[in-house]
Amino acid sequence: MTDCIFCKIINGEIPSYKIYEDDVVYAFLDISQATPGHTLVVPKKHVKDIFEYDEDLAAAVFARIPKIARAVKASNSEIIGMNILNNNGKAAYQSVFHSHIHLLPRYADDKFSMTFINNEEEYDEAKYKAVQDAIRSQFKD
Repeated sequence: MTDCIFCKIINGEIPSYKIYEDDVVYAFLDISQATPGHTLVVPKKHVKDIFEYDEDLAAAVFARIPKIARAVKASNSEIIGMNILNNNGKAAYQSVFHSHIHLLPRYADDKFSMTFINNEEEYDEAKYKAVQDAIRSQFKD
């Protein structure tokens, strides 16, 4: 895709701080550096988001995440954890529409935050079951 900033980075048209590359993925430092070492892992094949992956691409891309994550973690003894994030769609905060996985190293006082809201009180057995049934009915095995 010619207008895609990540495709341009992969093709060397835009400079990046490359961390890792092979025939399937290209990993580079996120320019924002939400925390030091914040890395993006992108498939070389242009897919907009997780919904466009086939099983083979998913297996190939996600198989590389632990190797890259271990290298990021090993690069700095102050890293005490890591968030692995994948945003899909504008509502989920995806801002570049070429699928990418964020590796966000965590430090003792890094000020990065995420909020997970607990809506458990709004659910009863019937509501959980309705959501479960709606999702499970989508599997066509």
